[in-house]
Amino acid sequence: MRKAVFGFLFFLLFGICLVSTALAQAEPFYKGKTIRIIVGLTPGGLYDRWARLLGRYMPKNIPGNPEIVVQNMPGAGSLVAANYVYAQAKSDGLAVVMPVDSFYMDQIMGRKEVLFDGRKFQYIGSPERHTQILYVRADSPYRSVDDLRTVREPLKCGSTGTSSSTYYLPRLLEEMLNVKLTIVTGYPGASEIDVAVEKGEIACRGGSVASHFAREPFITWHKNGFDRHLIQSGQSRDPRAPDAPTTYETFDKYNTADEIRRAAAVLLRGGEFGRPMMAPPDTPPERIKILRNAYAMAMRDPELLAEAKKGRMDPDFVSGEELQGLAKEVLDQPPGVIERIKKMLGN
Repeated sequence: MRKAVFGFLFFLLFGICLVSTALAQAEPFYKGKTIRIIVGLTPGGLYDRWARLLGRYMPKNIPGNPEIVVQNMPGAGSLVAANYVYAQAKSDGLAVVMPVDSFYMDQIMGRKEVLFDGRKFQYIGSPERHTQILYVRADSPYRSVDDLRTVREPLKCGSTGTSSSTYYLPRLLEEMLNVKLTIVTGYPGASEIDVAVEKGEIACRGGSVASHFAREPFITWHKNGFDRHLIQSGQSRDPRAPDAPTTYETFDKYNTADEIRRAAAVLLRGGEFGRPMMAPPDTPPERIKILRNAYAMAMRDPELLAEAKKGRMDPDFVSGEELQGLAKEVLDQPPGVIERIKKMLGN
């Protein structure tokens, strides 16, 4: 009798364990969890706006419907945020980062502050590709890039850090035209640079064409004729800025050396990253798959697309797989190109 009771209890406990295991396996990992999107810039810019938009639409495509919150972590042109997610955040699929498009430049430059290898991030997706534009106050003496060679006072531009287009686009102009510009670094975000331009502390900034035509203060600036466009990075002129020549037109006009053109090609590849979302290297593959799928589904959601259109945001989805390949391609450069870039950016 005692053996029968023990046997019954054993099988009962065994059955409970099996059921508990099955329920645990059936329970979605993300149920009741919170995913953080760490944005490497201050609130208000297009990186922040895309993060918040995706944060509203991705959860419904993730099993378990987690909450997604946006956390701004500005500093050193988003290097602080990229370092944090790569080296400190848990690789559990609950933390991702959205750094500046040219985040990889600090790694190419070999800066000791870099704690990440851009090849090893797990890329989730990007909402757009974009080109860069350099604007200047209209009341400044610079009416075209030619004036950079004739006006005595160096053009003074603002920058978030040395890995940002706010830094490398002016540096590229210096190389092409053999001129000297003054670049003031350390601004926490693009919005703060724009405020400095309005105050007259500086006269120019580089940034994405998409952002430049999507938000304030630029919408008001364009109505009032406050700014002028000096140069843009695309293969052809953006219809919204037909007055600004492309870097490629400028290369030809000034017979720019091939080695500068090759280095510039690496600098300008940031536009292909757009506004990337990345997870830490060791994030489980099944969670990367879930996040990539949720991202792609969100970018096809008619409601998200309608919101983006209303906010003057131009979607051009780039998959995580495509970004993964791009990271390897951009970072695997021959020593000669890397040395030229270091020279160009002053390292």
